Amino acid sequence: MMQWSNIRAIAFDLDGTLIDSVPDLAAATNATLAQNQYQPVTEALVRSWVGNGAQVLMQRTLSYVSAMPEDAPELQVMLKQIMPQFMHHYGEHLQKHSRLYPGVVDTLQRLKQAGFKLAIVTNKPYRFTVPLLTAFGLDDLFSEVLGGDSLAKMKPDPMPLQHLLKQWQLDESQLLMIGDSKNDILAAKAANVMSIGLTYGYNYGEDIGLSLPHAICENFADIEQYLLSQ
Repeated sequence: MMQWSNIRAIAFDLDGTLIDSVPDLAAATNATLAQNQYQPVTEALVRSWVGNGAQVLMQRTLSYVSAMPEDAPELQVMLKQIMPQFMHHYGEHLQKHSRLYPGVVDTLQRLKQAGFKLAIVTNKPYRFTVPLLTAFGLDDLFSEVLGGDSLAKMKPDPMPLQHLLKQWQLDESQLLMIGDSKNDILAAKAANVMSIGLTYGYNYGEDIGLSLPHAICENFADIEQYLLSQ
């Protein structure tokens, strides 16, 4: 039975949930476009394209600037050539302009002190995830960090959450997924675990409530009412 009092471990998305990383993703995207003689795109557009990993971000970007369908063979060839450039530029821009959302550090610390196991489950490549957590002093709070390339599949597939269930020997009723995107909520549903949707992140312009999480929070600190008041 799904009850907040059963929760023993929490999986958090990263981009759009803990950290607003779009300014740096946009900078890396535009540096890559400039290197290939394309005009820059707006930060607002990049904000609408993130959530499915770095490759999908660049696929959407290239489709937009080239006016080619995302599945066009020519675009796929271009994507393969450009991805190493993007990865280089993002490594250069990793934490220049990204910021923690309000309440993140204090709430995470309280949850950890209360005995919850904490994990990161993000679609961001692992090589960028750990340095970003370290830069913001969050790395010691998490017992497990899964990037988009850590396993064979990423969200919205349930594999990362199923991995945590097995790794920590938890029942499905004991794990909670918290994120800002429908990918987070879909992964939670597929893994049969509880979920909280955050309204402030990146969700392709879509109301997170449409994905039917178990609860919706407007601020990160609001999650405490479900977890620390039991």
